[in-house]
Amino acid sequence: MKKKLALWAALTAVALFATAGCATADADATPPASTAAPAPSAAPHKDPTADAEAARAASYAKWGLKPLAAPPAPPAKKPVTRPAGGPVPVVSDIPTTEKIVFITIDDGAEKDPEFVAMMRDLKVPVTMFLTDSAIRADRGYFTPLVAQGHGLANHTLTHPNLRTLGQEAQRAEICGQQDKLAAEYGERPRLFRPPYGNWNEATRAAAAGCGVDALVLWRESMQIKDMQYQRPDRKLHPGDIILAHFRGPSELKGRTMTQMTANLLRHIQEQGFTVARLEDYL
Repeated sequence: MKKKLALWAALTAVALFATAGCATADADATPPASTAAPAPSAAPHKDPTADAEAARAASYAKWGLKPLAAPPAPPAKKPVTRPAGGPVPVVSDIPTTEKIVFITIDDGAEKDPEFVAMMRDLKVPVTMFLTDSAIRADRGYFTPLVAQGHGLANHTLTHPNLRTLGQEAQRAEICGQQDKLAAEYGERPRLFRPPYGNWNEATRAAAAGCGVDALVLWRESMQIKDMQYQRPDRKLHPGDIILAHFRGPSELKGRTMTQMTANLLRHIQEQGFTVARLEDYL
């Protein structure tokens, strides 16, 4: 009996020792790592304005330029309008105190594809006064420029000195180009520039009959690298209208249309001005 009790006690002790060892092993074991995915970190904040400015600076740098200042918002009421039934106004500048000028480009003989790319990149507004005899070989060249929002305006069919023509002949030159531009580009121009800046009262009457709202002259003209000024102080003034031409290396002593345009924009910027859209003021 005593032997049975001793054997039972020994077996019980072994069992208790084994149970205690398992418990200790379980307690000391490293728990398994969590399988849950870590929370994603917040995406860095992007400033859309800074991104847009950087893109704009890069577009200007492509043409060797610094960005022009943004023009002010257009006036709620245009400072120059044609009174109902009244004569067509003749303007060389726009009444304003803002440091803005307006770029106009005449004729259309040069059709440099790089100029289209430049205008797309810079988004500087210009108004194109087109002559049919200069553009008829490739009217399609100007379609993307019109699509970019640049102004479409009339510079006659054949570029004559209008003062040498009677009113009916002037009317044929002006109205004829109105019709051609409307048919080609889907809009009838409101603005007209007489070739060489030569006009008389018959010009105004003919233009009025063709639906023109203003005769547009200029204060400065862009040459190759420099501007010609009408005023003795040789400076830009608020609201000045600048004349340039669609010209290529043969007229610009080897320089291109884009080089001439870049020089023009530097002159404007150096004098503290920027470029606004003429049709918003006239």
